[in-house]
Amino acid sequence: MRPAGRFVGEVLTELSHRVDVGTNLLELDQIAHEMIRDRGATSCYIDYHPSFGASPFGKVLCTSVNDAVLHGLPHDYTLVDGDVLSVDFACAVDGWVADSAITVIVGTPRPEDEALIKVTQDALQAGIEAAQPGNKLGDISFAIALVATKAGLKINTDFGGHGVGRTMHGDPHVPNNGRRGRGLPLRPGLVIAIEPWFAHGTDKIYTDPDGWTLRSRDGSRGAHSEHTIAVTEDGPLVLTERR
Repeated sequence: MRPAGRFVGEVLTELSHRVDVGTNLLELDQIAHEMIRDRGATSCYIDYHPSFGASPFGKVLCTSVNDAVLHGLPHDYTLVDGDVLSVDFACAVDGWVADSAITVIVGTPRPEDEALIKVTQDALQAGIEAAQPGNKLGDISFAIALVATKAGLKINTDFGGHGVGRTMHGDPHVPNNGRRGRGLPLRPGLVIAIEPWFAHGTDKIYTDPDGWTLRSRDGSRGAHSEHTIAVTEDGPLVLTERR
């Protein structure tokens, strides 16, 4: 799964360099589409149609802006100064999947947005560090929640991390809140995506009329950080590390 992880990291790195005031979300999706084609990879999103989606997704990225917290469907929107953009990307290389997400600020940052992004990054790192063989799945969820609650944030557990392998979404579900020492034992060979996401003011969300984009119910901005990691005998291995 390392090649898939490296490629996903490369795509997100390239996209983060392309984000600027005046960049259109459809431009970012096209860049990712071309990189997938050039690599001979396969998008996990374009034909994806789970029960919570209104139709096949049709794009290769999730681009969530400001109060869009997850599953943002790329559309004809040009980024403006101060926007917060989360980019989530998953694809398969040689039949194996990797999944990762980043959040970046467009142009001039707001201190509160920078702080929110850092909380998601710190929570992600805490979750990764808890992914030790012999621990339980709840140890990961507890570690994520501890960072979030210390920052005064509310936690939605409807959407979180998940198993990754031949498909993008599999068991186990990895919630962003849980009880230490409970749940599935973590054994070498388990590969999961860990993905803390939070909004400034709420854990409540609703679905945009596009049938996909999830938005915070109070209009507050969100941030999202994600890595695909493998549990190994020597501890967690991040497969989607970005340079």
